[in-house]
Amino acid sequence: MKKLSIILIILLSLNDAAYSQIKFINSKVESYVKKVLSNFDSISGDRKKDLEKIADWIATKSKVNDKTEITIICTHNSRRSHFGQVWLQIAARYYGFTKIYVYSGGTEATALNQRALNALKRTGLKIEKIGNDKQNPKFNLYYSKNENPVLLYSKRYDDIQNPKNGFAAIMVCSQADEACPNVPGADVKFAIPYEDPKASDNTPYETARYDETCLKIASEMFYIMYKVKQLYKP
Repeated sequence: MKKLSIILIILLSLNDAAYSQIKFINSKVESYVKKVLSNFDSISGDRKKDLEKIADWIATKSKVNDKTEITIICTHNSRRSHFGQVWLQIAARYYGFTKIYVYSGGTEATALNQRALNALKRTGLKIEKIGNDKQNPKFNLYYSKNENPVLLYSKRYDDIQNPKNGFAAIMVCSQADEACPNVPGADVKFAIPYEDPKASDNTPYETARYDETCLKIASEMFYIMYKVKQLYKP
């Protein structure tokens, strides 16, 4: 039974690799994505149902719109929402969706946490600081040789850079979900909260906890787009 499970995981990874429309910036990112694809079995059945609701909205929206926009929201837009933005955007391009755009925001703006940046760097992604803002710095994140970078910085969900109407709001923390029962301009709101890795800050478990959260969110964002690929029939 164990051998069969391993074979199925390998076949899933090979099949998904055939979808890829991007050239990763380095082999480390490519290996990390393979790890993410093999991690789908770790997602519970109930959780998959929640993620599939998001996939259904994205697939339906993408069939009738030239552009599909999604904003990932947490309280401070410093950790989890950036993980969600990065990996859902990468997953969209991986599965060949060039008109899906992913943003992030918070109920308040603070700064992108360095620990979250470090976790993303450990996956092989290239991150460069842009500008001179020391309180709330901006970064370009590069994941592919043939795609534009992802712009990262802390902002409110209604920031000028983010969509104003017709988008999906994905709440990745319970506090933000409770603070925003309705997100102005959003077509729909989904709640898929994650535990905040902040609890591990300045402890011996800090690196492992951030890496675990990064992988969990990456796996679920890729699972969403995997299901979109199955559902999407233009």
